[in-house]
Amino acid sequence: MKIITMNLNGIRSATEKGFLEWMTSQQADVVCLQEIRVQPEQLTPAMRNPKGYESFFLSARKKGYAGVGVYFKKMPDRFHTRFGWAEMDDDGRYLQIDYGNLSIISLYLHSGSSGEIRQSLKFQAMDQLTNWLKEKRQDGREYIVCGDWNIAHQPIDLKNWKANQNYSGFLPEERQWLTMLFEELGFVDIFRKLNPHPDQYTWWSNRGQAWSKNVGWRIDYQIGTPGIAGKANHETIFREQKFSDHAPLIIGYDFEI
Repeated sequence: MKIITMNLNGIRSATEKGFLEWMTSQQADVVCLQEIRVQPEQLTPAMRNPKGYESFFLSARKKGYAGVGVYFKKMPDRFHTRFGWAEMDDDGRYLQIDYGNLSIISLYLHSGSSGEIRQSLKFQAMDQLTNWLKEKRQDGREYIVCGDWNIAHQPIDLKNWKANQNYSGFLPEERQWLTMLFEELGFVDIFRKLNPHPDQYTWWSNRGQAWSKNVGWRIDYQIGTPGIAGKANHETIFREQKFSDHAPLIIGYDFEI
């Protein structure tokens, strides 16, 4: 099983930059998308059904904003489109597909970088996710939560960590929350399990020459329950082409759906 997660920063923009051609060449089983920023009527046939794939999209009520989606080769057993919290559901930030005992989720966690109101909403989202993840650890299923979590966990996960300790995305409370998910709830940061090396980033500011100089943040994750995380066997952050201000995160698993 091969899973890709990618914040597109607009599916129309990413399509123009060659994302769909690259994606179909990867032959992943599931591709989780965030920030599609499109309404259903704006999706072209090529976006809906690139070669070899079917899709499911959840758009935000607000046009040109947020939204998640999935591409898949094999039809899932079930789709879950409601997280159960209006701030998550109205923005189109959560989409879950099930294959047998495995659930794969495309998640787009709120950003708090635009100010205190948005940061407060992000903290609320984190609280909601804590309760949701606690429930999931008790139901006997395996989960892979893919997406843009908008948090870098440790100093190794962003280039200029000392200068960003008081900024959203690297606040002590945010980092501690991820630590709690990993150490107390038992979820696994699958990329970091496979790759302990520095300078591994998935997002770069559009300011300056952040992309070319690799001055980035690792804020995109595949976070899993221990059983499926233990089957992960290779990882890639694809940087040979630029489709967005994020890069695709690819993880392979010794598992079939």
